[in-house]
Amino acid sequence: MADYTPQQVSELLAAGGVQLIDVREPHEHEAGHIPGSRLIPLGDVPAQAGTIDRDTPVILYCKAGGRSAMATEALLGAGYDAHNMLGGFTAWHELALAMEPENAYVADH
Repeated sequence: MADYTPQQVSELLAAGGVQLIDVREPHEHEAGHIPGSRLIPLGDVPAQAGTIDRDTPVILYCKAGGRSAMATEALLGAGYDAHNMLGGFTAWHELALAMEPENAYVADH
């Protein structure tokens, strides 16, 4: 399993060909998220796994990397090309990379 830094994720998103999944809770996603990411809260990942494209690499993120690491391991075990984003949305926000909405912030879990 290769984890990616936020900078690497930003470059991969710009190049295309990856899926980005936010495994935080809806209120966290609404407070701020990476453009183009899809919200699947951690507890819903098992039920939603079938909706994730197996032929496209998947990058998962949460607030700090713990929840997304669990989801990454589960998807790897199910045969997906899955990767965790190190530091989560907190690290992404600190680097001031692209975010939505305009006044995005890191919400408490």
